[in-house]
Amino acid sequence: MTIKSFNLTIDPWLKVIIKDTMQEETVSLIELFENAGKYQRLAGEMRAQDLAVFRFLLAILTTVYSRTDGNDQPYDWLGDNYQLNGNVDQDNQFDSHRIMTDLLGTWKELYRQGRFTAAVTTYLKQNAKQLDLFGDTPFYQVSLTDYNHFVTKDKQITDKKHPGTVAVRQINRKVSESNNKKALFIPRVTETKDQIKLDELTRWLITYQNYTGVTDKSKVAMPDKYSLSAGWLYQLNPVFVQGADLFQTLILNLILINQSQPEYPYTKQRPVWEFVVPAYVEERKKQLQPNNLAELYTTWSRLLHIEWSDNDQPTIYSAGLPIFSSAGAFIEPMTTWHYKKKDKVHMPAQKWLDTMNRSMWRNFGDYVDVEQPNSQSEPGIVKWLRYLKDMQAISPTTKVTLAGVTLVKDDNSASQMPSAEIADEMKVNADVLFDEDPIKAQRWPIRIEDMIDLTQTIGDDYWHFANNLATIRNVPEKAFAGQLTSQFYAGLNQPFNRWLQSLTNDQDRDAKSNQWKAELQAYAFRTANQVVDSSSPRDISGVTTKTGTVMNIFTISNQLRRNVFQRMQ
Repeated sequence: MTIKSFNLTIDPWLKVIIKDTMQEETVSLIELFENAGKYQRLAGEMRAQDLAVFRFLLAILTTVYSRTDGNDQPYDWLGDNYQLNGNVDQDNQFDSHRIMTDLLGTWKELYRQGRFTAAVTTYLKQNAKQLDLFGDTPFYQVSLTDYNHFVTKDKQITDKKHPGTVAVRQINRKVSESNNKKALFIPRVTETKDQIKLDELTRWLITYQNYTGVTDKSKVAMPDKYSLSAGWLYQLNPVFVQGADLFQTLILNLILINQSQPEYPYTKQRPVWEFVVPAYVEERKKQLQPNNLAELYTTWSRLLHIEWSDNDQPTIYSAGLPIFSSAGAFIEPMTTWHYKKKDKVHMPAQKWLDTMNRSMWRNFGDYVDVEQPNSQSEPGIVKWLRYLKDMQAISPTTKVTLAGVTLVKDDNSASQMPSAEIADEMKVNADVLFDEDPIKAQRWPIRIEDMIDLTQTIGDDYWHFANNLATIRNVPEKAFAGQLTSQFYAGLNQPFNRWLQSLTNDQDRDAKSNQWKAELQAYAFRTANQVVDSSSPRDISGVTTKTGTVMNIFTISNQLRRNVFQRMQ
């Protein structure tokens, strides 16, 4: 090995888009935080990679600004080792309110300044040793000694045995090819799959810890047997706030007040690099949910050890870590939730191959609880935005973009390899999203959900139309109807999002609802007419049903029209 240092604080590794030129640039951590407002967004190899790196950046900011305010001054209620002073008690309502006020004040000051302060650079310099790919505490890795200490004896690395290797092609989630299983669609030729530069390796190390599959054969030793778990972010249906530039995106997602336990606003933040490896592994073996965001955002799914060749190429060893339960893990702010009635517990929702094409707007109620705002089933990041609006930290007319990026697993539970990447977004005004009209029926979220329910009903009618057409054509009904209905909804994505974005809090709810009804009806008729116009002689002649009536393209089209008319009443 010739390279002895690659430091994330000063060496370029973060890919960004410059706002003014829309050109790509690679910058260091210090450069990124000092110039966040100049960048449009992160621009790594995948959107899922950008999300993993984004959460890593948030871990840094959350740590820094839980310790110093917007003017780089330490909070007077913090003592040694960032613990609360002995005379401060969060069970005391006065102390709790003071802490909450200070943390919110920090957020407001950063938002007002439009930049991050020198405290971030100071923190990065203080932790530069832990943020280097090489050295005694290599970034997101463990030493050979620590690796061998924690893995099961049969998986220890020796001069003669090298178990647990993970090829670069598998760390790279765009390839995701193991030594035993070939990927079908890959962006690199075979000769270069395992070659990688240090800046790219850094991005993929962070990504891999978040989106690990379950193909590893090595594990950390535990008294009881346990199953390998996928990476934490891989188990979520992620949602975050997309801002006008990278600073806006970071600051809007920067949660400084404990959302899972609001009565205790301060929690000591501790990202993974502030642990010594043995202490971190022992903590993880307890399988307890993290109690702070910095630790959550930097959660490891694997112990990784890297050996370097003479030509500076890595050999990566990986061992599975036990993970905490995701049941009721409300510390996680960036996910939608679903309720398991059988177990009476909320679990992070996930996208699957058969639901991955369902757009965000169709699941509006998963992102905003229209019946009980701030309920447990509402994503923490949405609660945070509502809190910022209520505390007048952001304007009621702020355009909110809720974005989602999901890496969808394959259907093989034994591997859970990436199969597809889905990115989507939903734009709406803050005072529409968090409308608190005293008349419940007038609240925009309820009206929006009503329009989505109506759209879904029309979609069901269109499915029956397509299913009947499949019967006429004597083709497999489920596949044909599913394909035609997917196309129907795809054509609705742009108009519905345009309507959603046009809503304001001073508009007449009935008039805007009727506007969408008219557009939906016209679209349904237009789409059906396109099918009729392309009909075949068989479609026109039709088939005789079991009741003796003739079913053809005209009868099923008229039936669809009647249903749509009735729904609109």
